[in-house]
Amino acid sequence: MKFLTAAVMATGLIAAAPAEAQDSRPNIVVILADDAGFSDFGAYGSEISTPNIDALAARGALFSNFHASPVCAPSRAMLLTGMTSHLAGVGNLPETLPPQHQGAPGYLGRLADDVVTVAALLRQAGYRTGVTGKWHLGHEPSALPPAHGFDRSFVLDASGADNWEQRSYLPIYPDAPWFEDGKPATLPEDFYSSKFIVDKAIDYIDEGDGAAAPFFAYLAFQAIHIPVQAPREFVEKYEGIYAEGWEALRRKRFENVVARGLVPEGTELGPMPDGLRAWETLSEREKALFAKSMAVNAAMLEAMDFHIGRFIGHLKQRGEFENTVFFILSDNGPEPNAPTDIPGFSQWLWWEGYSRDVETLGEKGTYAFIGPEFASAAASPGAFFKLYAGEGGIRVPFIVAGAGIPAAGQVADFSFITDIAPTILDLANVEQVSAFDGRAVKPMTGRSLMPLLSGVAPHYGPEDAVGLEAAGNAALFRGNYKLVRNMPPHGDGAWYLYDMAVDPGETRDLAAERPELFEAMRAAYERFARDAGVLDMPPGYEQMAEISKKWMEKNGWYIAAVLLALVYLAAAAGRGLRRVIRRS
Repeated sequence: MKFLTAAVMATGLIAAAPAEAQDSRPNIVVILADDAGFSDFGAYGSEISTPNIDALAARGALFSNFHASPVCAPSRAMLLTGMTSHLAGVGNLPETLPPQHQGAPGYLGRLADDVVTVAALLRQAGYRTGVTGKWHLGHEPSALPPAHGFDRSFVLDASGADNWEQRSYLPIYPDAPWFEDGKPATLPEDFYSSKFIVDKAIDYIDEGDGAAAPFFAYLAFQAIHIPVQAPREFVEKYEGIYAEGWEALRRKRFENVVARGLVPEGTELGPMPDGLRAWETLSEREKALFAKSMAVNAAMLEAMDFHIGRFIGHLKQRGEFENTVFFILSDNGPEPNAPTDIPGFSQWLWWEGYSRDVETLGEKGTYAFIGPEFASAAASPGAFFKLYAGEGGIRVPFIVAGAGIPAAGQVADFSFITDIAPTILDLANVEQVSAFDGRAVKPMTGRSLMPLLSGVAPHYGPEDAVGLEAAGNAALFRGNYKLVRNMPPHGDGAWYLYDMAVDPGETRDLAAERPELFEAMRAAYERFARDAGVLDMPPGYEQMAEISKKWMEKNGWYIAAVLLALVYLAAAAGRGLRRVIRRS
């Protein structure tokens, strides 16, 4: 009966349960990894140890055809609202928004006034609500979690930050803006991001001791976003694992994914984007640095899983575990950016005291990233990676397990990140609404997954179209087919058509072979873009170049000062050396 809740609610026969009757409804936990690739979790074929995540997958549903936005803030907006990102107000990263889009309804950089979060609906229905970790949906009072349904919150409103200290990881941010319950906050001395996020989530849950109300906990980890950092005891486990390089890892991940049946037999491995380096062309020093960086990346993911295990253990101690539903996913594909390629960035690292020493990489005061080649391996078997609409950028791991969730095993049906919010409402017996807090709100565009998980009904039909767009990178799914466009520098801006049922690696373009279908998909995408409020990107726009441009506009004087300081120090060192030579 529970699995039919969504259909029955649509008739208006079930209303939100009164607060005094809610003690039997499940707790809801959403665990969001940052930049984890499709094959990064152990349950998806990775060499990385994630036993706690894998155990949840074994008792629930593991999705092999789930998709998110190619970038983080739009995914987070869709996750919380069940709305297409532009309709939710977050169609692009605030940091990469071109000036022409500033203030447009789909590009506010915060949640729009005419959407409501799943947290707000759950709180109205009697749930206790809390969020810890990365927010990235605005830091004005009206944009922070207290204004969007969260009783308790300790969040970072930036695209990322250091995992050991309260400091920025990019020069576009003056600091790391953490907020507790809407007010600026200070991190503890013993801070490590994954540990702290779990500690605060536990604290917030424990505040409800004796309360009958269930809880909604949203844990938004910084793992494994740049800078990748992890305790030494986790890093040591992966020393030497990646010494054969990214091509070998990419092939091994692909073989494991195929062996587990996560993609169809006969799938071809998606191509690496043009212009990436071959492992054998690197110097021994470069190989050592990248292999160690990937080891830190793996260690950071395992550390996240370890602390998830602590969280699960705490729920078991409280007797809450069996009545809790877990949603575990990543916000997009793996991070390809290599910040040191940006002019002046290495000098900024030096100025800030960051080290890239191989021996200590991952520890406090160090700065690591895996780069586009290892990102391509982590996205295996998909093409591209984060930022792009290829499967490597948007097909991500997704697991649902716990109270009321059938042990469905692998789920191969297409699903989208907007489907999570309506699924949570379905589980909690809470209706979607057309008005909230005295204002009209748009209906959710996602669909509950419960009929699919229960076997009552398919999720999307062959004519249902689901579109997405971020910074010009775009896709539309309909039935087995996908229309996709990837922009420069790694894409060419052209549209391609693929059959996802047989070619999830996106290796065989069908546009010329199926021209009528191609044009129909193009028309469907244009309807999606019009209805969602998608704006065309200005000529010459590149997403990451926009960050560099804004940095230079804001901090050009700083970069010049650093370079002049380096020149002065080099000259001083040279004068000292000449004096030593003359004296000898």
